[in-house]
Amino acid sequence: MNVQPSSDKVSPEKAQAGEFLPSGALPALREFGKPVIHNVNWGGLKTLYLKEVLRFLKVQLQTVWAPAVTTLLFLVIFTVALGREGRTVLGVPFSSFIAPGLIVMGMMQNAFANSSFSLLVGKIQGTIVDYLMPPLSIVEMMVALIGGAVTRALCVGASVWLAMFLWPGVSVSVIHLWAVIYFGLMGSAMLAFMGLITSIWAEKFDHAAAVTNFVVAPLALLSGTFYVIDKLAPAFQTVSQFNPFFYVISGFRYGFLGETDSNIATGMIVVLCVNVLLAATAYLLLRSGWKIKS
Repeated sequence: MNVQPSSDKVSPEKAQAGEFLPSGALPALREFGKPVIHNVNWGGLKTLYLKEVLRFLKVQLQTVWAPAVTTLLFLVIFTVALGREGRTVLGVPFSSFIAPGLIVMGMMQNAFANSSFSLLVGKIQGTIVDYLMPPLSIVEMMVALIGGAVTRALCVGASVWLAMFLWPGVSVSVIHLWAVIYFGLMGSAMLAFMGLITSIWAEKFDHAAAVTNFVVAPLALLSGTFYVIDKLAPAFQTVSQFNPFFYVISGFRYGFLGETDSNIATGMIVVLCVNVLLAATAYLLLRSGWKIKS
């Protein structure tokens, strides 16, 4: 005896809700073109973020611990060269003065290195489709890439802080935790956005290296990490006040020392505005597909 399929129909809403289908009934097909993922693709965002984090953790000796050693060398060299005979700056020993700036400088430089590598290596190796094909919005992709870069910055910052905490003669006790968190995260995000824009523009590793050598490194070294701008000539003080790195380092140092050579409120606003501008620029470039889809 032949059994005829049931003609009962099940609405898409009931099928999506997981209700049992009548015996022999066929599941309703989703309308063509109707999105399956609504609002935020949390699964895809998490996957891309973990991909970025695992990428630098696989070579953590190079991406996390090597920057910590390099930063310690800066501390030793400048302390020996400039910190002898009990020299103090802002009322603290010179080694304790430069330590916070070195920590956040290492964080920012590694945030840039991480985000500037992501899309660039995809363009060079021909795997950029791995970033473009998944069902991720531009904002979701940006959040994952920037999140991975900031995570690397936090790992570097923690390793450098630990090394300096154990280093004799250096005090890295936190006084204002909110300043450390705000300027640490905002400074790392600022360089992460700069790195993302660089990876969109660059066509080879030489281009990214040029931005590192001629933009990031000079801005970092001329940001007041090793001095207070009050000691500079008026013209150079004015130039320093247009350097967003200066506000990040000065604000981050305030979290450790409770002293600063800049206005904290001004620094918070400047860094926030720079981040908004960089984020908008990165979004518009990704949406246009400039040098990525063409």
